[in-house]
Amino acid sequence: MRIIQSTDTRALGAVLARSDGGSDRAFERRVASIVDRVRRGGDAALRTFAHKFDGTSGALAVSHDEMLAAAAGVPADVARAVRQAAKHIARVAFKQIPKHWDLEVARGVVVEQRVEPLTRVGCYVPGGRFPLPSSLLMTAIPARVAGVREVIAVCPRPAPVVMLAALEAGVTQLLRVGGAHAVAALAYGTETIPRVDKIVGPGNRYVSVAKALVSADCAIDFFAGPTEIVIVAGGGRANWITADLIAQAEHDPDARSIFITWRRPLADRVRALVTETAKGRSIVRQSLAANGVIIVARNAREAMDLSNRIAPEHLVVDREALIQRPVVAGAVFVGPFTAQAAGDYATGSNHVLPTSGAARFRGGLSAADFVRVMAVQRLTRDGLARLASTIVPLARAEGLRAHAESIEVRVK
Repeated sequence: MRIIQSTDTRALGAVLARSDGGSDRAFERRVASIVDRVRRGGDAALRTFAHKFDGTSGALAVSHDEMLAAAAGVPADVARAVRQAAKHIARVAFKQIPKHWDLEVARGVVVEQRVEPLTRVGCYVPGGRFPLPSSLLMTAIPARVAGVREVIAVCPRPAPVVMLAALEAGVTQLLRVGGAHAVAALAYGTETIPRVDKIVGPGNRYVSVAKALVSADCAIDFFAGPTEIVIVAGGGRANWITADLIAQAEHDPDARSIFITWRRPLADRVRALVTETAKGRSIVRQSLAANGVIIVARNAREAMDLSNRIAPEHLVVDREALIQRPVVAGAVFVGPFTAQAAGDYATGSNHVLPTSGAARFRGGLSAADFVRVMAVQRLTRDGLARLASTIVPLARAEGLRAHAESIEVRVK
């Protein structure tokens, strides 16, 4: 893990550029071919890819009885943790649902905000290097809280703890399928998997590209790049900072772990601890060697300015004062005891977060992602008459004569 100065414009520029390898047209064509074959071939194509990529040879759908049997074998402490995490996620999600309201804009003019749930959503749950029951909880529970009737979860190799999470979250259907072919099946429907209104959840490169490809036909949460953390601190325990950097790096060789400080001795101490702690952990060493960096800023203000330019998925700060100014991040963790891992599992705040700078324009997944918010408008005769002097001149100024006439014919 290297140390750079904020005054080193070339090195800093490379960090801020956030190079993820650029566009790989050949790879995108491979993914597009998979998506197209599932779109045209339905279950037959889906089963072919599921066998080839996921190792699935039996039924794609996991039965309720199978989930119950598998969940019964989950250790009691893990089962309790799943239930507690689910409870916290649901509590936060209830607060996130947009509110219904009615407003009389002017006499005889009423606008209503109506909030209705999506009909059916698809939750992607990765099943590669690690089983991720938390990802199922974070995607399915907000959907159920929002009132979505059908929640379809896909996972290439659902472990027993993932099946337990599916039961706890109230998933309608769980299927043994993953990758780009699962995304295509959710987006376009097959004989086994019904077409959904929206696809949410993290995944590998195949999943991310497939979600981008189907987004013209099916809503998605956001395009997900490599996971990332930025820690901004001028003090605190170096071993705690190190632990958070290592925790992020163990996700994936492409994970980004960045520490920004204005205290050079702290930077040196963290670097030494990271080097020592990463020994014997191949994925962590790969990640930190490729994407780990410590930036020494001139002061706290510059440190936060740099963090905002990165717009990280996770931002950890050692003191409240650092976030008294505008902050750009997917989720913020304040103070020495607010470990990022707490948000991953237990606080109830969603860990499906924008990456690759997308925090500039949106936050993490929430119950609000699973509803339609629409305006319902009601006007009386007098209400329309009061608005005519606003509508008609604007319509005629835009050259839309028929718009103006549609009002005039009512008020004359």
